[in-house]
Amino acid sequence: MSKEKPFEGLTALVTGASRGIGAEIAFVLATRGASVLVHCYSSHEQAAKVIERIRGIGGDATLFRADLSRSEDIQKFIASLGARRGFVDILVNNAGSLIQRTPFLDLTEELWNRVFTLNLSSAFLITQAVLKGMVPRKRGVIVNVSSVAARFGGGIGAVAYSSAKAALSAMTKGLAREFGPCGIRINAVSPGTIDTDYHRQFSSPQALEGVAKATPMGRIGTPAEVADVVSFLCSEEARFIQGQVLEVNGGFLMV
Repeated sequence: MSKEKPFEGLTALVTGASRGIGAEIAFVLATRGASVLVHCYSSHEQAAKVIERIRGIGGDATLFRADLSRSEDIQKFIASLGARRGFVDILVNNAGSLIQRTPFLDLTEELWNRVFTLNLSSAFLITQAVLKGMVPRKRGVIVNVSSVAARFGGGIGAVAYSSAKAALSAMTKGLAREFGPCGIRINAVSPGTIDTDYHRQFSSPQALEGVAKATPMGRIGTPAEVADVVSFLCSEEARFIQGQVLEVNGGFLMV
């Protein structure tokens, strides 16, 4: 394991890795030596480009496809991981979405459950499966991708999403307490407004401009800026960081 490739010989699973933050996390971990399991659902062509990009630098990547907003698909995904017969050393639970911006009084139980399954339950079930391989080896790293919305409730129509992300942040802390003694480090990142398809879909140009003006650094973030923080948390440089939710938002929200 070299200093330039600290994750050499390790396997990293990144969910929601076909584009945006997840794609950049997968690529950064690959540049630092990890063999990456790239999960996607609907953006199969974009995920293939992530695989191609990783292989283009001599990295190793494998594509997995599953709808993590549905419990039965999550179980099939976990089974497909088990069929690999290889351990996951680094898990990044990045899959998540608002799905659709919906005023609270129009929010159905079906949509609420789907948002929670995608943003929270998938992380719960995949983490549980991966930990079963980490605990006997007494090592492993898990990073959950929360959101600044978990801190302030998000925009109008995002109650389900912000609630699920808040629960994900709390789950991170609980897991860190339970599995820290097993040599497993568990943390989270909480991105602010990042230049991704997510915000192009769910935020207006005016809203994004307003966030940029309200941010001390004067702009919104990039996927690479989040990916670098995730990579740091996975590294030995972060070996005494446990149960933290690191805000990556340019100062938009200071806690």
